[in-house]
Amino acid sequence: MPATTATDLEILQQLNRDYIHSVQHGDGRRFDEILAPDFLCSNPDSSLVDRAGFLAQTAKPVTITNLEARDVLVRILGDVAIIHARTAYTLADGRAAGGRYTDVWARRDGRWLCVSAHVTRG
Repeated sequence: MPATTATDLEILQQLNRDYIHSVQHGDGRRFDEILAPDFLCSNPDSSLVDRAGFLAQTAKPVTITNLEARDVLVRILGDVAIIHARTAYTLADGRAAGGRYTDVWARRDGRWLCVSAHVTRG
């Protein structure tokens, strides 16, 4: 098992920024690069979608603005990393909203790939 390095933390922090940016901008190309083939996402409506379903979901027009990740906590556990964070964003009608997410990343063939996401709103 490779030792955890500052580089792992930096890579995961950048991947988290990429993930949030891709949500805000509907960047399916970037998601295609960073999601594992067996990726699953638990949505706020309690649905569970696979990688193809998630890519289709993120290809739809984005109706929120100003999406930010706050209080980001990256925990590296060998070849697995868990990212916990809060979100803040603006709804289409101008109201402020937010939620939480937990993403699980796995180091596969030397690359970090997102294998799971759990998203809440509240």
